Amino acid sequence: MATLRITQVRSAIGVKPKQRGTLRALGLRRINQTVEHPDRPEIRGMVARVPHLVKVDER
Repeated sequence: MATLRITQVRSAIGVKPKQRGTLRALGLRRINQTVEHPDRPEIRGMVARVPHLVKVDER
């Protein structure tokens, strides 16, 4: 199964609480932190909520 490598590239300061919660649910806490998740619709939907804060690499 394919995986997504998600990196937080911008700060969560000043973003809406729902977007901050989405970052936390993805496992991101700080800038330049990277997590890997399976390429599933649930994860894609979460990334779609915060595209301005993260960078996604498909593996």
